[in-house]
Amino acid sequence: MEVRIPSEYDLPIVVRPSRDSDVEPMLAIYRRHIRLGIDEGVSDAETPQADDLRDRRKNLRSRRFPHLVATRDGEVVGYAYVVLFRKRPAYRYTVKHSIYIHHDHVGRGIGQRLMRELIDVCAAAGFRQIIGYIDADNAASLGLHDKFGFARVGFLPGVAFRHGRWADTIMVQRSLATGSKTAP
Repeated sequence: MEVRIPSEYDLPIVVRPSRDSDVEPMLAIYRRHIRLGIDEGVSDAETPQADDLRDRRKNLRSRRFPHLVATRDGEVVGYAYVVLFRKRPAYRYTVKHSIYIHHDHVGRGIGQRLMRELIDVCAAAGFRQIIGYIDADNAASLGLHDKFGFARVGFLPGVAFRHGRWADTIMVQRSLATGSKTAP
């Protein structure tokens, strides 16, 4: 009789609000994205420190913006958050999101879990539009956004210079709840 040994990928993904204790693993994930040139125009010199991320996280949560982590067996394997798209009052119903996945866990459904929760939480909070900016070479992220009904609404050629070359960005957008069909 063959016995199947469960792998770590059989463990459930838990998505929950982030905690201060999640800051170091989130920074490790973010720093790797920067080193590989995936994040929009950020250099190592601009990488936030742990206290910066704690303060940012606290500020977002105090303003009731979701700041989520995905864990598997207690390990932070991804995180997601939103910020206001623009600071002017007319834009208060539109948010811009970011999702980061640990490199060892890409392609394991974590981005989907974070995206679903982020969309649901933002819609429940009364936001009507969610925007994202994605490196045009990031096929995995573009595919994730396609899967969740984001429309590609803009192409920004050569807007980021990193690792010795110009990189293009694709802007995506998705309506939340009733979107722009009804007044808030």
